[in-house]
Amino acid sequence: MGLITGVWLAVLGVLGASNLIIARKPDAKEMIAKLAPYQGWIGAVSALWGAWWVVSAILNIAYLSLAPLGWIIWLATGAVMLLLGFLLGLGVLKTFVKDPTANEKADQMMAKLTPYQGTLGLVAIGLGIWGVIMTILRH
Repeated sequence: MGLITGVWLAVLGVLGASNLIIARKPDAKEMIAKLAPYQGWIGAVSALWGAWWVVSAILNIAYLSLAPLGWIIWLATGAVMLLLGFLLGLGVLKTFVKDPTANEKADQMMAKLTPYQGTLGLVAIGLGIWGVIMTILRH
């Protein structure tokens, strides 16, 4: 996964699960508030990066037989980045799409995904921390 991806995923997860984190640790509100202005761009970049990871994992499905856990984590990382990035970056992404039908479908998808935002955020934090630890242990 790599150090940068792990840290990025953890930050994305903190933004995604911010309501859950603030409910348990109210003092975290200030730190999260510093990231909030960049949430849309972090989300948009994550959605595109996640889409690339998902496509890359699917194109390299042969790794599933060589390292099943590694391939599953690769796909899960991409899926979490894609979905959570979409949720957080939809406002930014919609500025690039002029088709009203596409924007309407994006809003419908967001409505379906929103109840899972906190869960996706916690999964992203877990995957990000795992990625950082594994990178440190490999070197």
